[in-house]
Amino acid sequence: MISLMFNSVATPFWEWQRCVEYNLWTPNHPLSYLTISAVARKKMARVLVGVKRVIDYAVKVRVKPEKNGVVTQGVKHSMNPFDEIAVEEAVKMKEKKLASEVIAVSVGPTQSQEVIRTALAMGADRGVHVEVPAAEYDLLQPIHVSKILAKLALDEKADLVILGKQAIDDDANQTAQMTAAVLDWPQGTFCNKVEKTDAGLTIAREIDGGLETIKTKLPAVLSADLRLNTPRYATLPNIMKAKKKPLKKVTPKDLGVDTTPRIEIISVEDPPVRQAGAVVADVDALVAKLKAGGHI
Repeated sequence: MISLMFNSVATPFWEWQRCVEYNLWTPNHPLSYLTISAVARKKMARVLVGVKRVIDYAVKVRVKPEKNGVVTQGVKHSMNPFDEIAVEEAVKMKEKKLASEVIAVSVGPTQSQEVIRTALAMGADRGVHVEVPAAEYDLLQPIHVSKILAKLALDEKADLVILGKQAIDDDANQTAQMTAAVLDWPQGTFCNKVEKTDAGLTIAREIDGGLETIKTKLPAVLSADLRLNTPRYATLPNIMKAKKKPLKKVTPKDLGVDTTPRIEIISVEDPPVRQAGAVVADVDALVAKLKAGGHI
């Protein structure tokens, strides 16, 4: 990347380009009125980010009377929180000049365009909506989404795919891993910190015992964990600008992906109601109560 501070605009583009190329600098050269700083960087990456529309985290989920799913009509939806973190990380990369473009992708019914617009308001450059009818969406699985994302990553010539580690509606935690497998790209899951290096990426990932640091080459697939960053709020001016950013609409069929259901939902049940607690007089009474309940 070359940054220029101009004190004169008389020098033609080809002239200062040649000066930089041959490292020329003389008092009498036309470029003596320019201050040039050149920073060597590798080619900037195009980042593909997955965003999913889910029931808002603050809404109490209700099971349908037919027990074949949850109530979604008239319920507030928003972007999956882990996907917000993924978008924030991609936008930060662009702000640091590590990424040239951020593309937000969502798979789902027409309403999924809402979360794409949110991603655009946060700083993504353009969006892709892979439309799946609402009637088919309930049976759409991570394997289907992974194949869709993999095809888009190749079509868009992405160098990096960033996804949330899981969606808060199904908690599958499968899409990033399977996307990497379909693409045969290295993966960094549960990312706590991501740093760009000349060789690729250095990633600190969250594991049960603390943090594990790994190195991977590009292209790669990452999944964002909770502590990777704090997502920004979309400001009103950026929300208005997002309405004018390009949003392409395709179908899985256009991408050559078969989304035929591989599962059948038998029943969806509410979790068992937690029993009220009880106060016991002493340890002996506690042990007796645990034995009576068959816990010990």
